[in-house]
Amino acid sequence: MICKKELVIDATLEDAESIVGEECHIISARGKGPRHDPSYESEELDSYENLVLLCRTDHKMVDDQAATFTTEILRQMKTTHEVWVSERLTDEEKQQPLRYRRVKENIPAFLFRVNTGKEVLDIVSNAMAYAFDHDELSSPEEVELVGGFLQAAQDWGDFSDELEAGGRVQTTYDLTEALKELEEAGFFVFGGREVQLLEGGAQSSPSNWPIAILRILRKGNKEVIRFDLSENSKECPTN
Repeated sequence: MICKKELVIDATLEDAESIVGEECHIISARGKGPRHDPSYESEELDSYENLVLLCRTDHKMVDDQAATFTTEILRQMKTTHEVWVSERLTDEEKQQPLRYRRVKENIPAFLFRVNTGKEVLDIVSNAMAYAFDHDELSSPEEVELVGGFLQAAQDWGDFSDELEAGGRVQTTYDLTEALKELEEAGFFVFGGREVQLLEGGAQSSPSNWPIAILRILRKGNKEVIRFDLSENSKECPTN
C-alpha cells in the first residue's frame, strides 16, 4: 500500500511463487498493540476493512510509529491505494508482462570458494531471489547440516537490512562456524551473485534483480574445477 512493491514473486522452474506481503491490522487486536481501540467490534478485527497489505519494512514502520500512522491516516491511505490499483488494472492490458532477463555480462564466469560468514552475508544481503544447490546427500545428519546452513543463509538474506552492527558481527561469526562444520563433514561452499533485470509491468525502465547463488559440493566433486553458469547448469562453476 505504501511502497507499491509487488507482493508475490513469480514461480520459477523449480519453485512455487513466493508471497512476500504481510497483513497489517489498522486497529490491533492486542490490548497494547498499535492503534488498539477497545470499543472496536472484535469480530471486525480480521475483516477486510481493518486490513492492509504491506511489505515487511512498511509493516514494521507503521506499527512502530503508530502516533504518525493513525487509524484515520491508514484508512485514508487504504482508500487512496484502492483507487490507484483500480486505475492500474484498467490500464493493465497496455502494459508489457513482467519478465526477468539475464545479462551476459552479469553471469558469473565461476563461483568462488566461500570461507567466512562475512562472505556468505555479502552474497545473500538484499538479494531478491536465491539459487541454492547441493550435492546428493547420504544421511539424515547431512540433510540437517546442509539444509540448516542454506536456510540460515536465506533467513539472514531476508533480514539483512534489519541487522544492526552488533547483530551483523554475531551473524557473520555464526555463519563462519557453520562453514567450518560443513568443511569438517567433507563439504565446500561456493557462491556468487548474478544481477538480472526485471522488466515490464508498470515500470518505466528495467530494475536490478540480484540473485544470491550458493552451491555446497563434496570435496571430491569433479566439478570443483571449472564450469560455465551461462549454460544454465545446476552444477557449480568454481575456481
